[in-house]
Amino acid sequence: MEAKKKSPTSDFLHPASVNEPQQFVLGVNYWPAAKAMSWWQDFDAAEAEADFGRMAASGLRTVRIFLLWEDFQPSPSRISGAALRHLVRLADIAADCGVLIMPTFFCGHMSGVNWLPGWMLAPGRGTGRFPVWSGGRQLVAGIRNWYSDREAIGAQRLQCREVARALAGHPAVWAYDLGNESSNCVIPPDRNAARQWLEAMVGEIRQNSGNCRVTLGMHAEDLEDDRHLWPQDAAAWGDFLCMHGYPFYLSWAGESDVLVLPFLGLLTQWLGGKPVLFEEFGAPSRPVLPPYSGEMDLAGCKTPLWPENNVAGYYRQALEMLCQAGMTGAMAWCYGDYHPSLWSRHPLKDNPHERYFGLFRHDGSPKPAVQAFSEFANCLAAGGGPKTDPEAGTWLRGEDRERYYDSPRTELPRLYLKYKEWLEVES
Repeated sequence: MEAKKKSPTSDFLHPASVNEPQQFVLGVNYWPAAKAMSWWQDFDAAEAEADFGRMAASGLRTVRIFLLWEDFQPSPSRISGAALRHLVRLADIAADCGVLIMPTFFCGHMSGVNWLPGWMLAPGRGTGRFPVWSGGRQLVAGIRNWYSDREAIGAQRLQCREVARALAGHPAVWAYDLGNESSNCVIPPDRNAARQWLEAMVGEIRQNSGNCRVTLGMHAEDLEDDRHLWPQDAAAWGDFLCMHGYPFYLSWAGESDVLVLPFLGLLTQWLGGKPVLFEEFGAPSRPVLPPYSGEMDLAGCKTPLWPENNVAGYYRQALEMLCQAGMTGAMAWCYGDYHPSLWSRHPLKDNPHERYFGLFRHDGSPKPAVQAFSEFANCLAAGGGPKTDPEAGTWLRGEDRERYYDSPRTELPRLYLKYKEWLEVES
């Protein structure tokens, strides 16, 4: 399958410049508002074109997309031709809109559910805290450890190879991501298994994509526990590091504590020794469109819903702080609130707060948070914006990164307190 060879209409950040400090990536994580995780089964080019155009016009020129594992690989030895064609078409749309994409493999964990093809399931009830969804229904099942299972490793290599070949040379491809918070699905049996897996997957992508850059979508829980996926190892094979952070999910932080974001980014950068893209952050806002009907819709929410203007203020603070801390960019979670027609389906049925993380409402209208991104993008384009603080990581001097995972549950809150105390002294 030959990818369309054309240049994006925008001169926004070229993939080769992600590590340059004068460039700051502004992006967003994407599922269509009316499709959510059923997107690849019901792909609509016109819908994607409208959404990508809306994002580009708002200054969001880098879009992370997710290759739902079941849709892209129905069996260990077969990649869906239809899914690959949709992916190439999406890349063409992105190029037409002046947008760059970051495809994310092995999805995997998404919005409180683990989505997996049937062949990746294992006998037994499993030990994970997230429900398993496969074949259109929730199952009581374990998950094969894809870091050590020989067939699963071969299947993943095949997916990396075929996707990379399908998009090889496409100007809209910015980077590849090897997973979304994958330790929420399975944890490597040991650190060496994780290293071997990283080496194999990164090698397949680089060999077949024309040496496109690769990263791994890590999250705060990979710093809270030793899940055998260390930033040190992700950095050894990847081109840059990623971190996801939501203070309201963390027991050691305040619900709206925006300082958590630069802290997590700086800690990840210190551990891995490579630049960090803050790949996911955001907050759910209280909806203003029908059919929302007040407090009755808050039942089951795992975090309070914020007023829209509060979310916008949170994004403004976060963008400035992440830029000052030396992150290479920031990507919002997520593009849009999900349409009410999806609310009775998984994962939105049991995770109602997941309906409302969008920068755009479910009808496509922008929330105030969009203006926060647009203003920041315009400021950067004009040569302004906050400057990186060269002292941003000095509070970590004297710490031993190789001893961090001896007791991460103790180290993470200790270092956060140290970071806040350092900020108070600096101010």
